[in-house]
Amino acid sequence: MVEADDLTPYDGVVADANWADEVRRLARARDAVLLAHNYQIPEIQEIADHTGDSLALSRIAAASDASTIVFCGVHFMAETAKILAPDKTVLIPDARAGCSLADSITGAQLREWKAEHPGAVVVSYVNTTAEVKAETDICCTSSNAVDVVASIPADREVLFCPDQFLGAHVKRETGRENLHIWAGECHVHAGINGPELAERAAADPDADLFIHPECGCATSALYLAGEGAVPAEKVRILSTGAMVDAARDTKARSVLVATEVGMLHQLRKAAPEIDFRAVNDRASCRYMKMITPAALLRALRDGVDEVHVAPDVAARARASVRRMIEIGRPGGGE
Repeated sequence: MVEADDLTPYDGVVADANWADEVRRLARARDAVLLAHNYQIPEIQEIADHTGDSLALSRIAAASDASTIVFCGVHFMAETAKILAPDKTVLIPDARAGCSLADSITGAQLREWKAEHPGAVVVSYVNTTAEVKAETDICCTSSNAVDVVASIPADREVLFCPDQFLGAHVKRETGRENLHIWAGECHVHAGINGPELAERAAADPDADLFIHPECGCATSALYLAGEGAVPAEKVRILSTGAMVDAARDTKARSVLVATEVGMLHQLRKAAPEIDFRAVNDRASCRYMKMITPAALLRALRDGVDEVHVAPDVAARARASVRRMIEIGRPGGGE
């Protein structure tokens, strides 16, 4: 993990029309496609060629004719793009943009855990480093984690990492007792808690609830529905990609959203007539917000912060992602 003192974002550039023109000019000159995660600041989302979740963007990167991928997101996302597009140049505007969830398990820790459970099948969330993916049997996304685990023979132990809240969701849905869960978390999602959700839901009883399964409040949302405090049909446990689809389909006038606040920009674009509000207005990832207008300009001008993954690690990691895709449509990346 990068020390906090080293995380001052690149600054001094205003995201105005001149900036946008220069970004597009430099992207053409570098034969680059610009990808932005849903949690990026609105200015970065708007300049991107494609916006979405990390796995969807990585698949776009692999299919793109561009020779260079500029991934506006956190480091593991750019690594995943490199894994799926090994022949392309992959740049991240600020290589210091890490991820507390991806950092919650290392390759060495996973190898040690595997040694304690010989014969277990390792299922890793795509929000992991290339090294962890290389030690993984099957990757999963938040939208297909239940299907991935359900595809594993019932008599096989499963090691699920690194997100404990997504793991709890999978265990609840599958009823699987031989599922062991790593105690990792995204610090932003973990901070969206049950009491906050209950308070917001009580204040707006007609609102739909869009809950990301990484959130600390996911269990509370299901409890509220089970107790009748919130109609069960209004509680939706969704990946970020599925939230956009649900936004277009909902009949509600307001929606309470439990995920990183950057997601509100895409939801409001998808359904501008609906009042989307964060369950926790402070749920902002400082790592995601390190991809500033200045950082993007720097990457395009100087070609800096290129992402590399060792070929042998990439090959093993690619295999775990492909096994996930073979099980069924992977849906949203997070």
